Amino acid sequence: MSRILIAEDELAIRNVLTNILKEENSSFIVDTAENGRKAVEMLKDNDYDLLICDIKMPELDGLDVLERVPELNPDTSVVMITGHGDVDLAVKCMQMGAFDFISKPPDLNRLLTTVRNALDSNSLKVENKRLRKKVSRKYTMIGQSDKLEQIRSIIDKIAPTDARVMITGPNGTGKELVAHAVHAQSERSKKPFIEVNCAAIPSELIESELFGHKKGAFTSAVKDRKGKFELANEGTLFLDEVGDMSLSAQAKVLRALQEGKITPVGGDKSINVNVRVIAATNKDLKREIAEGKFREDLYHRLAVILIKVPALNDRRDDIPILIEHFVSMLSTQEGMAAKPLTEKAIQALQARDWTGNIRELRNVVERLMILGGEEITEDDIESYV
Repeated sequence: MSRILIAEDELAIRNVLTNILKEENSSFIVDTAENGRKAVEMLKDNDYDLLICDIKMPELDGLDVLERVPELNPDTSVVMITGHGDVDLAVKCMQMGAFDFISKPPDLNRLLTTVRNALDSNSLKVENKRLRKKVSRKYTMIGQSDKLEQIRSIIDKIAPTDARVMITGPNGTGKELVAHAVHAQSERSKKPFIEVNCAAIPSELIESELFGHKKGAFTSAVKDRKGKFELANEGTLFLDEVGDMSLSAQAKVLRALQEGKITPVGGDKSINVNVRVIAATNKDLKREIAEGKFREDLYHRLAVILIKVPALNDRRDDIPILIEHFVSMLSTQEGMAAKPLTEKAIQALQARDWTGNIRELRNVVERLMILGGEEITEDDIESYV
């Protein structure tokens, strides 16, 4: 259901536009304003998907209204109409953020096509904003413990730089969240964040994944393919589980970091890349180096800044906040009924040994919301955890 505001000083045109829109779609809610000042008041009080706005109006003209829309109703698409159509005026309206510009008397088909396109554009805009918020929430670090605050402090200091970062810690502690936080606060935040799970890619394919390949480089290379380094150009490349990377791939990554260049598998020309690398691992890389499984020179290239993410057992004070977060998230995203936990139930969860860390806690909360009573008690913890 779309809500549309028509700002037009001529009553006859207001009525015609209203009738056309109602005939086009009976679910449209159409409001009208007889002048610019009234339109501004209505934009303040209501959320509109589309504003159809005349330029020449008493009290406040259409250009003044258009200028105020981003502040009053930033998700509203605007179509300007006027009986004084000229190219310069149309260009000015578009530069100010109008979706389109139509001359009076409007051609019916042109008007309806423009309205449909403007509403589609508005839907995409709103959906993109929703998805960005969803992604932002997904990668939020939850907690107030001293150890988490220390990590936040480090991120604040290093994010604006291009220093490479090595994130260590057990599985399930949120190393990926730290990497996203560094990228989000950096100068590269509007550029790509490309993630590579080095443990999930077979050793014979990791080089192609990172550096790309040329057609015919190997049996299944049926066309040229860009690698993650090239895709992350100007942005951030996150090498997750970097300790699982083969020695051959490590040598090429080291060369890429040293020279700022990569060569696709099967290619003979280098490609310049400008990438900030963040790496993460649950392994003890010093031990891996001693055993000859990880290059020491690559370690020193990657570990300019070291961030150690604590196990959940080391930040038990955050468990009540994390539980509240997961209950809210699951009820919103999965449609589950949000169930409160008693104080004793929370204390029982705080006392547990969390070998799977935050990932395990999230799964336990989901299990309790599905199987537990209307209020999750200590008995539910005993039964289902």
